[in-house]
Amino acid sequence: MVLLLPDGEPKSERRGSVLTSGRSFAGVLPVGRALARAGREDGLLVHSVHYRVRGWNGEDAHLAADATWAVEEVVRRYGDVPVCLAGHGMGGRAALHAAGHPAVNSVLALAPWLPEDHTAATPEPVRQLAGRQVLMVHGTSDTRTDPELSYRLAARAKKSNRDTCRFEVHTDGHALRQYQDEVLALATDFVLGSLFTRSYARPVADALAAPPPLGLRMPLAAGFGRSMRH
Repeated sequence: MVLLLPDGEPKSERRGSVLTSGRSFAGVLPVGRALARAGREDGLLVHSVHYRVRGWNGEDAHLAADATWAVEEVVRRYGDVPVCLAGHGMGGRAALHAAGHPAVNSVLALAPWLPEDHTAATPEPVRQLAGRQVLMVHGTSDTRTDPELSYRLAARAKKSNRDTCRFEVHTDGHALRQYQDEVLALATDFVLGSLFTRSYARPVADALAAPPPLGLRMPLAAGFGRSMRH
């Protein structure tokens, strides 16, 4: 099972309209479609999570709470199945926070929104990532979410969880559209490898095995995944 967690806002108690939901899901829907196609024969299911409100809202962490609720719902409906949390922007932060649920097998965080270190009341947690396969992907030209903050979080997580890696998409922005084909191929390889215990593509395996900073600043090569499609 893959749960798609869309982007959100730092503060908002407003419920998402249909229009807002469409915009929020723009960052994760291409990944969801790619995963659904690639995993169909293996019985992979992909569901989107609709948040109760748009905002993270400080210590309330509403989006993370909704992600945890969604995992519980998967367990209730489908039983003991491994779950991958795949989020973009604020949804990436929600995926990382909710990873501690026992059913969560892996986390895919695309351009995750993270608070500035000096403004956060407490450091972003990483202990819940232990035992999970974790991949972060960030464009180096992202002006909405700071790629350096995801690197720092990945470096902290790597100390207690060796199965953490991070790829940088050079010159790409927040939406990761410039190299979307490569990002989708990377996400598909990671998620299917994690959920179905398959071998990862060489760059992913190398990133997971490499010590910091190499495995956390792994460049996503142009054309990644092309050889896997032929």
